[in-house]
Amino acid sequence: MPRLAAASLVGTAIEFYDFFVYGTAAALVLGPLFFPTFSSLAGTLAAFGTFGVGFVARPLGSVLFGHIGDRRGRRPVLVASLLLTGASTVAVGCVPTYGTLGVAAPVLLLVLRFLQGLGLGGEWGGAVLLTAEHAPPGRRALWSSFPQIGPAVGFLLANGVMLVLSASLSDAQFAQWGWRVPFWMAGALALGGLWLRSSLAESPRFLEIDDHARVPLEEVVRHHWRLVLLTAGALAVGYAVFYAVTTWSLTYGTERLGVSRTVMLTCIMAAVVVKGSLTPVMALLGDRYGRKPLCLVGCTASVLWTFPMVALLATGQPLLMFIGFTGALVAFITMFAVVAAYLPELYEPRVRCTGAAVGYNLGGVLGGALTPIVATALAEHSGRVPWGVAAYLTAIALLSLGCFALLPETRPVPVAAVEPVAG
Repeated sequence: MPRLAAASLVGTAIEFYDFFVYGTAAALVLGPLFFPTFSSLAGTLAAFGTFGVGFVARPLGSVLFGHIGDRRGRRPVLVASLLLTGASTVAVGCVPTYGTLGVAAPVLLLVLRFLQGLGLGGEWGGAVLLTAEHAPPGRRALWSSFPQIGPAVGFLLANGVMLVLSASLSDAQFAQWGWRVPFWMAGALALGGLWLRSSLAESPRFLEIDDHARVPLEEVVRHHWRLVLLTAGALAVGYAVFYAVTTWSLTYGTERLGVSRTVMLTCIMAAVVVKGSLTPVMALLGDRYGRKPLCLVGCTASVLWTFPMVALLATGQPLLMFIGFTGALVAFITMFAVVAAYLPELYEPRVRCTGAAVGYNLGGVLGGALTPIVATALAEHSGRVPWGVAAYLTAIALLSLGCFALLPETRPVPVAAVEPVAG
């Protein structure tokens, strides 16, 4: 289990590095480089629009790779998704800007971002299921939380590279070539991840399935549609909060508050370190007290903390911003530390890769794709404190709280014995 958990963590970290480095670049530099004919606000919104395309692609990726995972095994998904995401990320770093290619430049950016999302849509389901289906029932949340640490590691790696480049290069150098370096690094990281995953064993739960679903998506839609919608709505708040902190606030802090890129990235990264460190702790609590109680607590904390978080951000003071970001991400990880065990336990093994991944990634569309765009637009028409953003995040948190309340508890029933929630 330690070796398997480590491989899942590293692979997930690499894929989320690819995904997050684009979000940071969209917040800092892609607007002027690829949408120079737009106003500053419109350019930022357009850059976040290409960012959102990755989320739209993720459910499609979960369908494609979920089909492979339910028909051919969890292990092939890990290799194929890592290859696709890594190759498309390297290609982003090679795309000429609008000044060289004209309209073709943002179009290429859009296509490559779509491919990134497609690969990441398959990554989560494969990594989580391979870990969850190997883990003993009494420690399933703990072992399954290691892939959930991967996003924090990927974020820190992506933003750490951006922070070093931002601090060591002039604005002109950063805009000319510095922003491309993190994308080129994705190639080396992907090769390392493929080597690490090449020797992983297939899930024993998958090998026990005698009757594989012929068309997993069809079964999920027919028998589990209600469960998919509830999980998507429940997880939307996590995505909304995370990308409000890590993507939108970066743009708001640098452009509206005049805080330097280095300070903003440092505050956000410090909060992500706290989040990543608490992930196994919250997972242990999920093994002891149940998945649903942790999710309800984290969601309620999100409802209560969004207004204070936005108010602390608006001060522009590093310590206060860090406190605001940390509170929001602790609420987030209270939910998402147990989600990797919770979602697989909700679906029967024959359609688990498709069902869990589709529900998880639809939540990303609801909460992650629109949040930077909506928050940027709302903040533009507000005073120094963007209360509209806080209201938007609170509304999503209330929606998710209602969805979590309707989901069943699964602990400590073994994965193979959980009955699906019929649609």
